[in-house]
Amino acid sequence: MSYVARWDLDKTYLRTDFDTLRDLVRTAVERPDQKRTVPGAAALVREIARARIPVHILSGSPEQLRGRVVEKLRLDGVRFASLTLKPNLQNLLRLRLRALRGQLGYKLPALLRGRCELPAQRDARGELVREFLLGDDAEADAFVYSLYADICRGVVGAELLAAVMRQSRAYDDDIADAQRMAAYIEPGPVVGRILIHLERQSLPSDFAVYGSRVVPFYNYLQAAFVLHEDGCIGAPAVLRVAQDLAAAHHFDGGSLARSYLDLARRGHAAGAGVGALSEAYSALVQRGPARAASELGEMVSVLVQARAELPPPPSAREPRIDYLALVPAHNPRRSKT
Repeated sequence: MSYVARWDLDKTYLRTDFDTLRDLVRTAVERPDQKRTVPGAAALVREIARARIPVHILSGSPEQLRGRVVEKLRLDGVRFASLTLKPNLQNLLRLRLRALRGQLGYKLPALLRGRCELPAQRDARGELVREFLLGDDAEADAFVYSLYADICRGVVGAELLAAVMRQSRAYDDDIADAQRMAAYIEPGPVVGRILIHLERQSLPSDFAVYGSRVVPFYNYLQAAFVLHEDGCIGAPAVLRVAQDLAAAHHFDGGSLARSYLDLARRGHAAGAGVGALSEAYSALVQRGPARAASELGEMVSVLVQARAELPPPPSAREPRIDYLALVPAHNPRRSKT
């Protein structure tokens, strides 16, 4: 099965603040080497690229920051297939003021366009190319990504799509673009997972309305665990993300293990990948001294012992999402102003 990754940038990959004018100015003048990466994010992107999964970055950062963003990603050793940034200067010149802060009218057409611009929507075996998407809880990512996923499934038609975008105060041309591109998408269960980084420490239960497809996560090892159990990346890749968190960000073995157990408690992991992690760890230490070996060993030992008692995944039916009802609350930043 072939996969594509779609990744947000601000607060998902980069630690950025846009809440005040001072934050905006500081972000704009920061050198690439001054920009801070969310712990573990670069390690996971590198592993996804190593698995030959194209990474498409879609960000609300202004187009004028392209050079600095590209240089920052280069410094982090990140390879990406495309980088889409927001045309804020163009919006300003055209007096499209709502578009400066709006997310749905920008991100949804961009996601649909990205799907249409794939070399093919099916892989060499005739299967639909699957996608997983990463965002955060600071903007509208769970809402926009879920709407995109249901458009691709054929659950959300042109009329509902237009109604949701209109209620979100998107411009008419953006609505027309979204409808046009949605018509070219071959329907099916394209989006497997929507991973939401809890940058603002939102409660995971806040995202229950979107069903189990949306997985809120506290750190990037949790994202790696989910992608491993979904078959997107291998167990050695998960261990390398864990090594990064242990060596560079001082996670101990217990913290690494609790990251998995928290996912299991919330119904997003059920022990399916623990055996492969144990085998990958044994192979790693047999090759010689390994970075953060003791922390990895503790993590694997805890998970192997806990595997038999992990709760089974929930069997509840996925909810039918009422997107029109969710529109007023889909942008946390706007709702606070």
